[in-house]
Amino acid sequence: MKYEVVLFDADDTLFDYSLAEAHALKSVFLEHQFELMQSHIDLYRIVNQQLWHDYEKGSVTLDFLRHERFRKLFSEIQLELDAVSFSERYVDYLGEGSFLIEGADELISKVLHNGHRIAIITNGIKRTQLNRIGRSSLAHSFEHIIISEDTGFSKPHIGIFDYAFDKLNMMDKAKVLIVGDSLTSDIQGGMNYGIDTCWFNPRRKPNETSVKPTYEIQQLSELLQLL
Repeated sequence: MKYEVVLFDADDTLFDYSLAEAHALKSVFLEHQFELMQSHIDLYRIVNQQLWHDYEKGSVTLDFLRHERFRKLFSEIQLELDAVSFSERYVDYLGEGSFLIEGADELISKVLHNGHRIAIITNGIKRTQLNRIGRSSLAHSFEHIIISEDTGFSKPHIGIFDYAFDKLNMMDKAKVLIVGDSLTSDIQGGMNYGIDTCWFNPRRKPNETSVKPTYEIQQLSELLQLL
């Protein structure tokens, strides 16, 4: 066994965030009797992604991000709604979105069967992530669910990895692998901490950055060959 512990990102690694996001947006806009169009979803995703990048860099707080993304969206589409209350309902609906990436169930089952220890390490909102994971078939699979909101640090900061290693009582970095879809968050974070990294890249996006993962996979099942 090359790796004793596998740290999994949650969104777009094991859980389909796009489906959960679309479900939440449609549900909360329906509450407000507003017809949500694909162009609104696309615009929201641009705004949201930029704010999450700012959060990764430590330039905005999680509370600011949660509300600001809707303030910006409403400003762009000229809609007069309260961003704070809207955001809270959105987070509620997002927590219902326990959609798994294809192959996630089978992968986790085999990884556990092979004797590896596994944990989630995510920058997501705590109540959303716990609800989504808790509603899924993977609910009882993880030794720990490590969320940035609990640690005071977000990936790629080494602080969240210090927290994870302490929780898992791990000392040997060579025995730990992080798996995630984000070069700037998961892979950069693993590199910063000195552990091996596996970039989950199902869309085969070109890597035009200086961030170089140890491994790259397009399907979750490919991970088994690396462990």
